[in-house]
Amino acid sequence: MDDVAGSSRALTIGVPRERVRNERRVALIPESVTELTALGHSVVVETGAGRQAFFDDEAYALAGARIEAREDAVHRSADILAKVQPPLFEEIELLRPNSLLISFLDPARDAAVVNHLAARGVAAFSFNAVPRTTRAQSMDAMSAMSTVAGYKAVLMAADAIGRFFPMLMTAAGTVPPAQVVVIGAGVAGLQALATARRLGARTAACDTRPAVREQIESVGAMFIDMSVPKENMEGEGGYARALDADVQRLERDAIREQIEGADVVISTAQVPGSRAPLLIDEAMVRAMRAGSVIVDLAADTGGNCELTVVGETVSHHGITIIGAANLPATLPTHASQMYARTVLTVIKYVTKDGGLQLDPDDEILRAACLTAAVPHGA
Repeated sequence: MDDVAGSSRALTIGVPRERVRNERRVALIPESVTELTALGHSVVVETGAGRQAFFDDEAYALAGARIEAREDAVHRSADILAKVQPPLFEEIELLRPNSLLISFLDPARDAAVVNHLAARGVAAFSFNAVPRTTRAQSMDAMSAMSTVAGYKAVLMAADAIGRFFPMLMTAAGTVPPAQVVVIGAGVAGLQALATARRLGARTAACDTRPAVREQIESVGAMFIDMSVPKENMEGEGGYARALDADVQRLERDAIREQIEGADVVISTAQVPGSRAPLLIDEAMVRAMRAGSVIVDLAADTGGNCELTVVGETVSHHGITIIGAANLPATLPTHASQMYARTVLTVIKYVTKDGGLQLDPDDEILRAACLTAAVPHGA
């Protein structure tokens, strides 16, 4: 991994149009292009790459990028290809050996893609594998996108529920505030709590980690303790680990009473590389108040609710269940701005003296680089 693209020339950073359906984000924005060209790099952007995030080709050109209309030209010319979604197989075939891909890439769910990248000789930096350390914090695209998802989940719930969020005092009487319960106080959960509070709801959060009480209370929510021994909770790299069936049953018992009185439940519990824990079974849904809403942010990885259907809104027992899928793509402008900052940080981190250098002894790169290209000249 030492010197993937060589150091004798400036690097070319490619920004293709995202090809996954309903993906509206773009990996780099015009502001990022300005910074990269100032560092001596060249940037090639595929025509229309930023259009759905409201960054047009003219803005990229003014920032110093070359706009390329041919679909394959960006991939073939890139020393570094910056994407949001994992590449399709046909995209991998266009990449040059010894180049670097930067994108989301789940080592478990996207194993075939990772293997294909390795066979092609492409180094793959995955935001899914960035360690949760202070040094890597500015590269934590997953947390950035979780912020977007937590915010949007509350807006979706507010739109789906048949009542106000805030307490209102009107000529027709006083309307009590909605009760919002969030399961999991990670980045998405805390943002959901803060957003629901801003809308005037009463908020509470369930979490297995007593240490997050202060964070939950700092956004005006009540902490619901459902403690699990720490050694059962934390896996490698600071991420959550999969829990066994007995622990999940204890969690459901702790959650049951809280969600029966909730108007909105937002579930955020996920474990990298594993199915999301099942925390809300059908009996729990049946016990909720008619007209309540569940927004399942773990829908993409199996769902925290037994009745969740990924990408769909369904109704069971009078409860609306939203299988939220790729919510950051529904707020593409700010999501792209946030994502582009993390991509830019990674590019700066792996480039030196006009070349691309991936140090195999670096703790961040050792964790985040799922494949290693053949060293230049080998």
